[in-house]
Order: sequence, then C-alpha cells, then structure tokens
Amino acid sequence: MKIYPVILSGGAGTRLWPLSRAVLPKQLLPLVSELTMLQETVSRLSGKADLQAPLIVCGNEHRFLVAEQLREIKVKPLGILLEPEGRNTAPAVACAANYLLAKDPDAVMLVLPADHVIEDAPAFLAAIERAAALVAKGALATFGIVPTGPETGYGYIQSGKAADAEQCFAVDRFVEKPDLATAQGFVAAGNYFWNSGMFLFQAKRYIEELSQFQPAIASASEAAVRLGYSDLDFCRLDEASFLASPSDSIDYAVMEHTRQAIVVPASIGWSDVGSWSALWDVQKTGADGNATRGDVYLDNVSGSLVRAESRIVAVVGVKDLVVVETADAVLVAHKDQVQRVKQIVEHLKAEERTEHLHHTKVYRPWGCYEGIDIGERFQVKRITVNPGGKLSLQMHHHRAEHWIVVSGTARVTCGDSVTLLTENESTYIPIGMNHRLENPGKLPLHLIEVQSGSYLGEDDIVRFEDVYSRA
Repeated sequence: MKIYPVILSGGAGTRLWPLSRAVLPKQLLPLVSELTMLQETVSRLSGKADLQAPLIVCGNEHRFLVAEQLREIKVKPLGILLEPEGRNTAPAVACAANYLLAKDPDAVMLVLPADHVIEDAPAFLAAIERAAALVAKGALATFGIVPTGPETGYGYIQSGKAADAEQCFAVDRFVEKPDLATAQGFVAAGNYFWNSGMFLFQAKRYIEELSQFQPAIASASEAAVRLGYSDLDFCRLDEASFLASPSDSIDYAVMEHTRQAIVVPASIGWSDVGSWSALWDVQKTGADGNATRGDVYLDNVSGSLVRAESRIVAVVGVKDLVVVETADAVLVAHKDQVQRVKQIVEHLKAEERTEHLHHTKVYRPWGCYEGIDIGERFQVKRITVNPGGKLSLQMHHHRAEHWIVVSGTARVTCGDSVTLLTENESTYIPIGMNHRLENPGKLPLHLIEVQSGSYLGEDDIVRFEDVYSRA
C-alpha cells in the first residue's frame, strides 16, 4: 500500500497574532523548535518505507515560502497545489485526491494539517499502521486523540463498537466543542476522543463519498484539477472551478454522513497549537513554569510565556502572562484570555491597518526586505537578495529609488544600461525608469534602499518581466 501524505498548509493562524500574520502564518513559523511547523510535519514522516513524497496544498501567496522551507530540509514534494482562495478542507482534500488519482488509482491519502504538534512520532506512525488494514477495505479513518483532560477547545468523536482487533472503532457521532461540564462527562465516559482533523483513506473512496453527500464540491474540485496548469514547480488549480465549490470541512461534508467512518485512538502528545496558552503547554519550561524565546529578562515571574523577536523584553513581578514582542507590535495578555486575540485582528481589519497582514520583514522569492523608517514622501528599506535572485523588470509611476550596496555584488539594469555595483557603491533609479536588481554572486546581496516620491505603496509596481511568474 502506497500512502501519500497530503499536508494542508492553508489558514492564517490569527489566534497567534502578533507572530502569525496573513502573509506569514503559524505553519510557516518556528514555534516549538528551530524548524517551522510545516517542516516539523514533513520531517516526522521520514523513514517510513510506504510513505511517499508529500503533496502540499497551500495558498498562492505562500507558495515560494513553502517551496523554500521544503528545500531547506531537503524534501522534494510530489507537488504543491495552489488554492486561489480558501474553501475549507473538503475541497482542498478533494483536489488533492483527484491529483493523486491521475498518478495512482490506488493512492491512499494521509491528510495532515501543517500546524500541529505531535511529540511521539513513533506512536503516530503505529496508529497509521493500525488504520491501514481497514482503510484497504474501504474505511475512512480519522485519528481521535486520547484526551488528557476536559478540554473545551476541541471537538470530540464518540466511538462505537470495535471495528477490528487493532483497537479501531466505528464512529457513533461527532460532537461540537462542549462546555466544561459536558467535556468532563466525555472524559469520564472513556469512549470520547479529541477530533484531531487528521485522516487516512483511499483517494477514490473519499471522492465516492463526497460525490454522494456533496456533489457540488466533488464536481468543482475535479474540474479545478483537470483545468489547472503547471507554473514553475507549482500546480495552479483552475480559479473559476475552484471558487464555484461550496466551502465546507471534511467532517461536515463526508465524515458525519458516511457509514464507513472509523476512529483510531491515538496517544501521541498532540496539540493543534490553537492559542498562546496551547503553545505554552507544549513548550519546555523551567521550575518557575516559564517558557521563553529570544532576548528575555525575567524577575519574579512564573507560569508565563515570553517571546522576544527583535529587542530585549524585561518582565518583572507577574505570573500566568503571555508577552509576545515583534518589531511592530506587542501583545500582553493573561493566559486565560488569549482566545480574545482574534478580536484584536478583527479590530486591525476594521481600522484598515496592516499589522495583521505582514511583519516589517517581508519575504519574496528572491529574498526579503525590511522597513527601517518611513515618513512623509520617503521610506527606507533593508533589502537582501539571495545568490542568483532576480527582482522583476519593473517601473514605478510615483517614486524614485536610491540603492546603496552594503555587501555583495549587485547587477543593476536601469533603462538600457547594465552595471555592476559592489560594497559602498550606489545608484539612482528615476521615476518612470525601467529597472531590475539581481545578485549574480555566490553570497547574499545586502543593500539599503531609499524611496522618495508622492506615493510609496507596494502596489505602485508595473512588472514587464518576472522569472517567478508573478502578476
């Protein structure tokens, strides 16, 4: 049996603001180790003989980051499917199923969110083995986490009669997030499990069940793959077809209706890291119960999570707090109140601010840039271009640019001239002039850009040529 991991890397992770942003969500961040959540998810699957190369499903805006993070851990994916817009998990998995069926009619899908913690990878792989025999016979398996307490932040799965001798059970029902008293009853009953959102099933069986219960999703997803096209290393799903699909989860679309659902109990050190308090739960803490990262000073602090991204953070005389610092925002919250972080994001959206969208450092396929200073009619950025990186041939209607090379070598196209600049050299790009910046060297190129003009927005870019196929 060939099992194809399908990694769902969509979502914005708004409950982990200010670290998680729309352009750089939690699955692409290093939250519990030096690897990002996506890298952790892919890495824990390595070494199992029947697991194939992963198939990633992600949003268009994250495609280059996803590809780069896989390259960093030396994993070549089976493919990267690009969703034009989020439509929840049922259409995403349906597109992945159709993509796999075109390559292997007997493909078995292991569906995993990219942003979960699993501390006991061998136990998780053993749970997959337990499910595989029933999946081969047509069952649709979901992994139920053995609860460690009456958690109200998760949905639950009630198990029924035993489906085989491998501790797999028929699913009696799915239950929405309960109140505390109900959750306590579930834990006491012993046949309720946390709904992990992880699945194992044959691709063709998923499409069969989806076609029966949600034919609109099935047909739209099939067309999205059939009419999609390759773009560099990515597969772009057909936009019109995909957007015609209703938005729904696997649970609502299929698992709550099929008679072939089974639940596989798993005790694997699992967390969906859905909040700052959940992240604190899975962090290593000292005797005082503090979890820290970055340049942090603590004095008489206990039970707290303190994270510094760009400067020293000093915390004195408090307990059970979450303190998260980034270059442009700081969050201070009691651990019992972190679910309200989503309200901050909604406020930022309503005020048409940008702190929920991106950090001061913005990643691009060629490298990154970081805002240093901004004022009336000027802006200063620090730009890094990776070796071999090449910005688009472009023009601006409203701003001129001054480039000063700090280190590395820059090849600069300005109109009809092409020049090489090295450390301490500079150039000027007038308003309306076609230009391009490249790094022809083997070391990163670092430069300072000073913009001046009447409008300095990132949408004042007219691209004439781009090796990364951006619009």
